[in-house]
Amino acid sequence: MITLQYAPLEKMQVPRPVDRIKYLQSLCTGKTVLDLGAMDETAFGRKQGKGTWLHEELAKVATAVVGVDNSQVVPAEGLRTGERSRIYRGDVLDLEEFLRKHAVVPDVVIAGELIEHVPNPLAFLQALVATASLRGKTLALSTPNATALHNCLIGMTKRESTHPDHLLILSYKTLNTLFMRCGCSDWEILPYYARFTEMKERVGGTGRLFVGACESIINGAETLWPLLSFGLIGRATL
Repeated sequence: MITLQYAPLEKMQVPRPVDRIKYLQSLCTGKTVLDLGAMDETAFGRKQGKGTWLHEELAKVATAVVGVDNSQVVPAEGLRTGERSRIYRGDVLDLEEFLRKHAVVPDVVIAGELIEHVPNPLAFLQALVATASLRGKTLALSTPNATALHNCLIGMTKRESTHPDHLLILSYKTLNTLFMRCGCSDWEILPYYARFTEMKERVGGTGRLFVGACESIINGAETLWPLLSFGLIGRATL
């Protein structure tokens, strides 16, 4: 549980950043996982086998991973993504029927880079808390950070790195507020390091080395000033 005063100049004890995928894997090792928004159409097909598609990486360590996504790319019968993983079409805002239909009893619920896409993030979290079969389970979500260093830097050049499907961007305090109001019994928030994987893929040779060097410099700054980290991970008990 995080206790904040919400004073303008309040000093917060923010932990050091973690590697997003490795941390989420650590929560899912040997567990049955419900992966919300699993499809990640920006990753499917392009990131498979490269260690950067979260759904695929979770399946490497989990007992089973069942994904739910409303993407039309997912066929009606579901999409087999591995020996122990599958994605079905469904609504992340109405999971009770989905869990019953597919006989899923998860230990962990993962929502990777999803909450910034939903129209009402508080309603999304409240719906998870209200889902009877998820009560007492672990929820881990990740989302970009509103105070990320790289966004501040490119903002100086009149630029902003935002996907057209993003409806909001959260900060450490606003994510904490959502957990306070949604009914979770306890939670923690961890920053995670920047990984410019897609940018590295788009450039080659010297350009890739330059992007890698920039990533290392930003990671160093994130270690010193965690509130400037690329994104945030919220772990809570539903």
